[in-house]
This record gives sequence, C-alpha cells and structure tokens, in this order.
Amino acid sequence: GVPSVDAEDDVMEIVRHHYPPEFLNRIDEMVLFNRLGRDQIRAIVDLQLHDIQALLDEKELALDVTDAAKSWLAEVGYSPLYGARPLKRLIHKQLLTPLSRQILVGSFKAGDTIHVDQPNPAADSLVFTNA
Repeated sequence: GVPSVDAEDDVMEIVRHHYPPEFLNRIDEMVLFNRLGRDQIRAIVDLQLHDIQALLDEKELALDVTDAAKSWLAEVGYSPLYGARPLKRLIHKQLLTPLSRQILVGSFKAGDTIHVDQPNPAADSLVFTNA
C-alpha cells in the first residue's frame, strides 16, 4: 500500500533532525516503502517458479509445486528486515540446485512431471517425485 501522509511527515521530521539543510537540499524525492505482505511474497514465489518452469521447458519437463511447498518457500524465504531478498537464494538452494542434480543423474527425463512437496514444515528441504 501507499504510506500515509502521517508516516511521510514523521519520516521527514526525523530526517530534518538528523541531516543538515545543505544535505537535504540535494535530495529530490524520498520514497517510503511498506513491508511486503504474505500475498505479495506468495506472488513472488509464483513468479520465481514460473521462471524455473521456463528453464524446464527446454528439457521438456513440467513442474508441479504443491501449495504446502509454496507456502513453506514463502514463509522461510521472507525476512521482516530484508523482505523477499532471501527468497531467491532459498529457491536456488532448496529447489533449483537439488532439482538440477536429480535431472543430471537421470531421475527425471523428457516428458516427466516433477512433483515438488514440503510434507513436513519442520524439515528444511523439499521433496521431489515423478508425478
């Protein structure tokens, strides 16, 4: 959402208190960002998975990711401090790298649908099966 006028006023007051007018005169505009919500994080997960599917299309493989796996990625990949930045690293580490290894050793072949699940939220990994 859009930051409220009160929030903008509060931030400007803090900035004026900490920085000299000479510095502030060099700033053209300040942009305030709100934290991402769960829906936005989930949308980012879907975008990342779409990109992975595009890579798998070249190998004629399909990706089927359960809601549990998507929710786990969104939950573990989100940081209140850094937002969604850790999400891409998590997807690379927990999905893309292990999946690539399994493709290289022949666990999946052209025409297969790769089912990705996270049946145990306490576990720190995803499960890949041939659907």
